[in-house]
Amino acid sequence: MRLAAIDVGTNSTRLLVADVDGGGITAEQAREMVITRLGRGVDRTRRLDPAALRRTLEVLADYAAICERLGVRATRVVATSATRDASNREEFLDGVRRLLGVEAEVLSGDEEGATAYAGATHDLPGDERTLVVDIGGGSTEFIIGNHEPEALLSIDIGCVRLLERHLHSDPPTAEEVAALRRDVRTHLEKVRVVLDLASAERVVGVAGTITTVTAIALGLRAYDRARIHHAVVTAGMVADTAERLCAMTVAERAALPVMAKGREDVIVAGALLLDEICRTFGFRRLTASEADILDGVLLGLHRGGHSPDAA
Repeated sequence: MRLAAIDVGTNSTRLLVADVDGGGITAEQAREMVITRLGRGVDRTRRLDPAALRRTLEVLADYAAICERLGVRATRVVATSATRDASNREEFLDGVRRLLGVEAEVLSGDEEGATAYAGATHDLPGDERTLVVDIGGGSTEFIIGNHEPEALLSIDIGCVRLLERHLHSDPPTAEEVAALRRDVRTHLEKVRVVLDLASAERVVGVAGTITTVTAIALGLRAYDRARIHHAVVTAGMVADTAERLCAMTVAERAALPVMAKGREDVIVAGALLLDEICRTFGFRRLTASEADILDGVLLGLHRGGHSPDAA
């Protein structure tokens, strides 16, 4: 059955069209990503910015045309942190209904985490107990389990939120970087209370911050999903990449061959967040995954359209 999943995040709007059979994805037909920054200013105003909303709906109109051309049987649309936080979210939900003819699901932090875990682990080899870390634009999810999520926590820090709070210079000053790191460490203390991270035998990182940091750390000359998927990077590589990005201007980051258009400003906040996660919890390495919440949304649609439950 040919299905489509659309993930409208705080920073990017993404589409996956794939054939699904027997509980697994058998063939991808399209995978698209446009950075629309729907969450611009939401941390401060608690409202969706009109220009950001317009950009996002224009991309969704393009995705609707792709779905029609590829003969999609059913489509599922989810939205995450920015839409959760916005008091005018109905404007976005009305636009999705008009363009795609479906009701968008505004996932809770727990639902977002469980769905990301399903996507990130569906093609992982081995049977190790796994911690999935999903760094988004507005929130970051930590999910731990073995085959199924057993415990999770969503915290309200992400690359867009941290950029807007702390990084106002180009390149950021040492004082701005230090303030961002302090903010992150304060939020990460909550994770220690809820999750037994030491029980995880491996750490898997998903979403654009982690895959882009991985691409830079590996020295790729072009963004290559096949080389990034399940690549292992060390904490030292993450720290070096974060330091390198901090020293660059936005224009210099944009010129990197692996940098998606629109990610060049938020990537430094995301890299610093990832570095602090590794430092705080003593992670020596992590595995990057190109499969993430988008894959989980598609698999959930195949199973009946519901997010996987967390214990």
